[in-house]
Amino acid sequence: MDFGVVLQTHPPAARSVQLAQLAEAHGFSHVWTFDSHLLWEEPYVIHSAMLNATKRITVGPFVTNPATRDWTVTASVFATLNELYGNRTICGIGRGDSAVRVTNGKPTTLRELREAIHVIRELANSRPVEYNGATLQFPWSRGSQLDVWVAAYGPLALKLTGEVGDGFILQLADVDIAEWMIKVVRDAAAAAGRDPDAIAFCVAAPVYIGDDLEHMRNQCRWFGGMVGNHVADIVAKYGANGEVPQALTDYIAGRKGYDYNTHGQSDNDHVDFVPDEIVDRFCVLGSASDHIAKLQRLREIGVTQFAGYLQHDNKEETMRVYGETVIPALTDRATAKS
Repeated sequence: MDFGVVLQTHPPAARSVQLAQLAEAHGFSHVWTFDSHLLWEEPYVIHSAMLNATKRITVGPFVTNPATRDWTVTASVFATLNELYGNRTICGIGRGDSAVRVTNGKPTTLRELREAIHVIRELANSRPVEYNGATLQFPWSRGSQLDVWVAAYGPLALKLTGEVGDGFILQLADVDIAEWMIKVVRDAAAAAGRDPDAIAFCVAAPVYIGDDLEHMRNQCRWFGGMVGNHVADIVAKYGANGEVPQALTDYIAGRKGYDYNTHGQSDNDHVDFVPDEIVDRFCVLGSASDHIAKLQRLREIGVTQFAGYLQHDNKEETMRVYGETVIPALTDRATAKS
């Protein structure tokens, strides 16, 4: 299992770069950032600084969307970063949440998402692509490599992920829900003639090492509110008793709006509807042994990367314990002598 961290690009930007360096030092393979251009600083500028300050980690948005950026510009960013830093980028993409809703927009259609994935991936892999009635290609790009991982919750989005995604991003760490969603993606891949085993499966959730459960819950309750935005869209489309597991839909019954000004932050004041049970199920909290136990269960159902959100007051210590204890416990090791 690989390990990543998910950061918000709050100023100063140097702080995000410092955390990326620390993540690399502790053995994380990926550093992801939110992509919401009004709420936080521009991620791709900071990605360049992160890549320049590190040697090994892979960097990308968690997640971008097809609505707020021209697809060819997005592809050009990745191809340029790959030329500069040796193919160390990755693209997480979804229909859009805070980046579009803050501007009074709305998430893109699945058709638009599918087309954007194709255009971005082809161009950023130094290949030609048909776009707006013309064949386009970056004449300066040679050997660029980019995987595109799709963030999804609903049945149709999961199906699309299995059909076209290089990876699947699930932003919650409930083992039962993750198992159901991974199966939907794998089945869709098989039906499309793809190898399900070739798809990466990334589970992402707040990760906090500590012993004060109440404090950890309160620091991470924001996540249930963020997930609730997507679940509310799903319930509006499918109903509360549709194809989506009831364990995912029940908790939003008390949802009464959402404040994007505190999106993804521990001080979000519109998440009182999120019960402790959901925080515990969706997040990874507690001692190192608690984390190892839950992550082992996720690995057993096919998760290939766990990405931990660090929007709380214990970033450095959580990364340290992961580097010294959690990551080694979930990494296959060879013996020097047998």
